[in-house]
Amino acid sequence: MLTTIPALLRQAAQDAAEIEALVDGDVRMTFAELDAAVTRFARAAVAHGLEPGDRVVVWAPNSADWVVSALGVLAAGGVLCPVNTRFRGEEARYAIAKVRATMVILDDTFLRANYLAALRGDGPPPAVGRPVPLLPSVRTVVDLSAAADREQAGAGVWSLAGFTALADQVDPAVVDGRIAALDPEGLADILFTSGTTGYPKGAMVSHASNLRVDLQWARLVGLRRGDRYLMVNPFFHSFGYRAGILACLIMRATIIPVAVFDVGTVLRLVERERVTVFPGAPTVYTSLLEHPDFGAYDVSSVRLAVTGATIVPVPLLRRMREELGFRDVITAYGLTETCGTATVCPPDADIERISTSCGRAIPGTELRIAGLDGQALPAGESGEVLVRGYNVMLGYFEDPVATAQAIDEDGWLHTGDVGWVDEDGYLRITDRIKDVYVVGGFNVYPAEVERVLGEHPVVSDVAVVGVPDARMGEVGRAFVQTVPDWSGDESVLVDELEAWCRERLANFKRPRSFSVVPALPRTPSGKIQKFKLTAARGPDTPDQT
Repeated sequence: MLTTIPALLRQAAQDAAEIEALVDGDVRMTFAELDAAVTRFARAAVAHGLEPGDRVVVWAPNSADWVVSALGVLAAGGVLCPVNTRFRGEEARYAIAKVRATMVILDDTFLRANYLAALRGDGPPPAVGRPVPLLPSVRTVVDLSAAADREQAGAGVWSLAGFTALADQVDPAVVDGRIAALDPEGLADILFTSGTTGYPKGAMVSHASNLRVDLQWARLVGLRRGDRYLMVNPFFHSFGYRAGILACLIMRATIIPVAVFDVGTVLRLVERERVTVFPGAPTVYTSLLEHPDFGAYDVSSVRLAVTGATIVPVPLLRRMREELGFRDVITAYGLTETCGTATVCPPDADIERISTSCGRAIPGTELRIAGLDGQALPAGESGEVLVRGYNVMLGYFEDPVATAQAIDEDGWLHTGDVGWVDEDGYLRITDRIKDVYVVGGFNVYPAEVERVLGEHPVVSDVAVVGVPDARMGEVGRAFVQTVPDWSGDESVLVDELEAWCRERLANFKRPRSFSVVPALPRTPSGKIQKFKLTAARGPDTPDQT
């Protein structure tokens, strides 16, 4: 029976003791060895003063150390708070201060970011027990990259080896007691939203919700005992942490972390480790297919690919099956506020549904499409996507106002996404509520226009926004990023795209202008920042129908 995350690991150490749990370079651990490493980290955390309920931030890339540290925090009774590795110092300080973390685990050399210096900023120098004076709650910093002789123990900064050396001061029975005392319905982790419209909010999720959701996810996508799961998706995100690490613990599959996506590295790993499960964004698979040395590697071991709530063009799906050899390609949809999963499209769905839908609500949860009045809409009509069930978060950390705005009195989470369901309950996401613009009285959902443009062979990525128009109120403007090897004439491409849309979209949906850009602005987690495109639209937006 699933109870808490640390208890789950203990179960895996018993019934899958010799199955490989974690592979990261030269590090290879069975489930029994992973449980022992996690318990040792938990003992060290207790020795360093971690109390049940203390929040601990992990600010580091995917690695074996991330897995051991995060699970060790939970085993010690702490609350795990992963932070985006692309955050800058001010962004990370905000998250750490928000949850009043007592411990920060980081990798100071990742991408040469100098995380610790970024946290300290221009503040006063560190002192005993004050490793980051700008963050008074933080008592301990663990630098996963530091050698033991480089640690600053006097100022509360430790190497991993120095930190875990104190484990011997704590009886293993203490950790056993903390694991036994955990409440399945109690708080396990706080993951931060992307912050596209303001400061990130911390979504709180319980142990039981995590495990129930990830069990359903694993069953629906077909994750199996002994699978070898390549994790390109970052651990600070629900996809990597919940549908990755936790799903592997539940099914006794092998975690193979990748710190930074590099096509050559990934192809070598797939071949060497006989990877069977390889989730990622559509661009990950496109990068594999376009790599000049792709044919030199054996990727035939991969059975399952899972991607997120986005349109996956049918041609790409066919190439994934025929050229990559991936037998099962699955789409899903979820938010940080729904433990990462709300719907899953099963592997036996037809290729059109896999391409255009996100599947059906996971068992035991509900999905509703609501109009402006909050009432349920029938199949085929677009409205806001609402979710209710055990996958809905406990709330935003110390933010009752935002929680009440997100979850209504009947328990429905208002996602802010626009979508519709067909007669069989399959969900299509069309846009975000805030992204919808109105052309002459007609609603336009940018995601629909982006899907059409994204099927053009020269377009690598695209974002469509509404811009003011004196006659129509608003019209669409498309910002287009081309494929890497394109070197044509921009004006000719714009003419081609206009003709492409003219053949495929109603007049009011067609963008009235196009901009070819080298890259689209994104958040640290990769979401396109459309407000920057709107602000940068310039004075040349045409006034025409």
